[in-house]
Amino acid sequence: MARTKEFDPDAVLQSALELFWRRGYEATSMADLVEHLGIGRASIYATFGNKRELYLKALDRYNENQNAGLLRELSQPGPALVAVRTVVRRFAAEARSGDQRGKGCFVTNTAAELGARDPVVARRVEASWSHLETLLHSALLRARAQGELPADRDPQTLARMLLVLMQGLRVVGKASHDPGRVRDAAEQALRLLD
Repeated sequence: MARTKEFDPDAVLQSALELFWRRGYEATSMADLVEHLGIGRASIYATFGNKRELYLKALDRYNENQNAGLLRELSQPGPALVAVRTVVRRFAAEARSGDQRGKGCFVTNTAAELGARDPVVARRVEASWSHLETLLHSALLRARAQGELPADRDPQTLARMLLVLMQGLRVVGKASHDPGRVRDAAEQALRLLD
């Protein structure tokens, strides 16, 4: 007879995500995971696979959570350009906030740590960025159709610029002690939408 799990796999995955996000892949050992998650090594392997598989599941969870929130924000009824500005400003504020400042963005951290040497990870990072770019592009197309964005502005190019800016805000925000650096960069970029 199969034993029932004595832990909630969903909660454990979220906890693993938080640990990986804070420490990174290489700096997190299986012993760290066992201690942090409060479950045995065998349970981790049986439920999630090895450390890399657990990391990929955590990355997928992060993307699912982020993508759902961004979809809600960028596809809400009303002025689309207001939603785009709100999302960019939120990224900038999170990059400067005490809670997020040291962590940055899990996808961006993953890209920097593993993206160049792990093709599976690189595809997941690229998929995440492509999704964000598509959401921004769609919102900017709506903004142009609604007359909020000047007709001579290219929504695709602007979406790409905002994607790179938003990821860069998270990187700079991790280490910069000057909150104006991130805020000013975001506001300057948003002026391109006028």
